[in-house]
Amino acid sequence: MPPHNLGQFIRKHRERLQPEEAGLRTTGRRRTPGLRREELAQLCAVSPTWITWLEQGRPVSASTDVLARLAEVLQLTAAERHYLFTLAGKLDLAGDQNDSSAADAIVASVAHITAPAYVLDRQWNARAWNPAAQQLFRGWLDAKKTALPHNLLRFTFLSPQARELIDNWSYRAKRLVAEFRADCGRSVDDVEMQPLITELCQASAEFAAFWQDYEVTGREGGARVFLHPQQGRLVYEQITFYPATRRDLKLVMLLPAPTPL
Repeated sequence: MPPHNLGQFIRKHRERLQPEEAGLRTTGRRRTPGLRREELAQLCAVSPTWITWLEQGRPVSASTDVLARLAEVLQLTAAERHYLFTLAGKLDLAGDQNDSSAADAIVASVAHITAPAYVLDRQWNARAWNPAAQQLFRGWLDAKKTALPHNLLRFTFLSPQARELIDNWSYRAKRLVAEFRADCGRSVDDVEMQPLITELCQASAEFAAFWQDYEVTGREGGARVFLHPQQGRLVYEQITFYPATRRDLKLVMLLPAPTPL
């Protein structure tokens, strides 16, 4: 978006916030409403010049840390904070993870879905799943609880059962890595994501090769075919939903594929 939109948004919210609300003491009459630029700069630990240039729409860069401080000082709501990061073209991972009530609702919703369904977090760890998904994903969601979370990538590349369960494993595994790279985006190098990627590159030559291809594919869904040891060949239509308030989570459903006429 045009940089002046970001500057106007910050200026409007700066002017709406009274110094006392931000923990500042004031004396005498003030000619301008709300916080002064110098006061906002002081509270955010940046220079007044930077705030001025930002509000003027000059092409200055704002890091996620500075944007987070701006959101906190300006006392933005969750929706306003999301809008601030969107205007700046940044991904607000910390803000996404703050809404615990939304996460609880997403996890609880899985139990009410009859088709195989599960919830993945940023690292593609399964946070919740229903009995239908547990029955389908033998060797992953039916595995006993260990110190490591039930991770979809670990299952796909490190479990022999995955190669038997997933039809056309090589194609699906390569596509899965491309989807994961697209999904983690700017967070690929953060302190939580990097250990998982390093572990998989060291443990699986195939994952390492696919990861080095730098292919990026949207998680678009589509047909998913499984060769289940008890139920035989199963065909599903995968749909992935990203909750509006928790973009770090995704709800995946496998709906029975329509029978061809």
